[in-house]
Amino acid sequence: MGRDRSAQLEYSEFQSAMLDEAKRRRKAAKIIAVLGHFLGRGDGDGKGVLDGLTVADIGCSAGFIADELVNAGAARTFGVDIDVPGLRKAADRFGERVVFVCGDGTALPFPDGSVDVLVFNHIYEHVVDPDAVVAEMHRVLAEDGVLYLGLGNRLGVMEPHYKLPFLSYLPPSLADRYVRMFGRADRYYERFRTRRGLRRMLKDFHVWDYTFPVLVTPARFAGSELFPGVVGRLAGAVLARLPRFALRALLPVVPTYLWVATKTPRRPAGPVLPRPPEPVRTP
Repeated sequence: MGRDRSAQLEYSEFQSAMLDEAKRRRKAAKIIAVLGHFLGRGDGDGKGVLDGLTVADIGCSAGFIADELVNAGAARTFGVDIDVPGLRKAADRFGERVVFVCGDGTALPFPDGSVDVLVFNHIYEHVVDPDAVVAEMHRVLAEDGVLYLGLGNRLGVMEPHYKLPFLSYLPPSLADRYVRMFGRADRYYERFRTRRGLRRMLKDFHVWDYTFPVLVTPARFAGSELFPGVVGRLAGAVLARLPRFALRALLPVVPTYLWVATKTPRRPAGPVLPRPPEPVRTP
């Protein structure tokens, strides 16, 4: 809170991953597959998962994920961000299919209860007040709506943006020195939370955890980008054989959580999985 993050108004200009189209579309495939399972929609290829729904990607940057949400059948798709260069690129390519809005996540441009599906994928660590953004998403989400969340974990060993081990563990002043020492950035702006902190952040939602289902069955969830190639297959095979208590013991240090949240109690409607999603919390 209070730290200057004005550089992130042009985040896509210094984080090239935001413009990696192939990678962003792979992430979108995973998001759509998770939503499809939770909603009990689609046949596994992403088609029809969002048929007839109003969808918004909060933190859309250059718009690749928003474009894939259209491909999944969304009736109306919005992309919201403060990354002006990213939004320009998005509007140039996808403006006829997606409505892009330059807006703050703490004041979303939607009426109460008007959005059926919200996507908030690896965004919370970049914003000044993530609790206020989550509260605003709760306001605009329909009573029977669904919120997809990709959430980085402060206790994940390798920091995902700058590829420096234990960076997110450090207090701000030391983290700034660390990224400067390795020439990654002038300052470290991102602020991650632990699993406990994320649960508090989602205190008004009912939440289901899809992290291990995606890792154990990556083909079902287009999740190979989490651990690509042989490493991914081995990780999935090992996790599939671990007992439930061992998986739960790993949860505090998993680098990324994949959660689905709702305002009212709902259960995943998709088929039974080798490692089914588990509830994280209820209000």
